[in-house]
Amino acid sequence: MPVSFNTLVGISASVFTSISLLPQLIKLLKEKKAESISVWMLFILFIGLGLWIYYGFLKNDWVIILANFLSIVINVLIIIFSLKYKSEKK
Repeated sequence: MPVSFNTLVGISASVFTSISLLPQLIKLLKEKKAESISVWMLFILFIGLGLWIYYGFLKNDWVIILANFLSIVINVLIIIFSLKYKSEKK
């Protein structure tokens, strides 16, 4: 069964959204500095991603669920390392 154009657009959007914070995580791990990272922004994003996952379950849409789960994993890693590097600085 061929994949529809709409599904391809959704998958592509999900992939780009999911990996959008990956460069920030890589920079954070390389520089071990977190002064410019807003933990509050990440916390708000975390809530939004959780709601997207819930919405994906309501719609039974695994593309939405998996993409946002990956985003949550990256977001949690950024929060953990931000807090770690901010506390080491003090």
